[in-house]
Amino acid sequence: MSRKPSFANLRSAAAPAPAVAPVATPAATAPTQTATPASRQGRKQIAGFFSPEMSFAMHTLARRQGRSLQALMAEAFNDVLRKHGESPIGY
Repeated sequence: MSRKPSFANLRSAAAPAPAVAPVATPAATAPTQTATPASRQGRKQIAGFFSPEMSFAMHTLARRQGRSLQALMAEAFNDVLRKHGESPIGY
């Protein structure tokens, strides 16, 4: 089953084509440990499932404003916290 195109692909129109993966060998399939990117250190993931229309609207707004989807979601979460009398946490 093929995957739908990602909005991340829109960031650069001249993105290089993905490389063809070599044939898997036991050494190539061994799990590897990677360092956590600095942008994710000290952060925790929050995920949710939304309608395709909501996803498209949020990605479109983020693209139009030149912001990340994560930044828009942080703004929305802070607005909900304020609405319910809690202190906003920030980004």
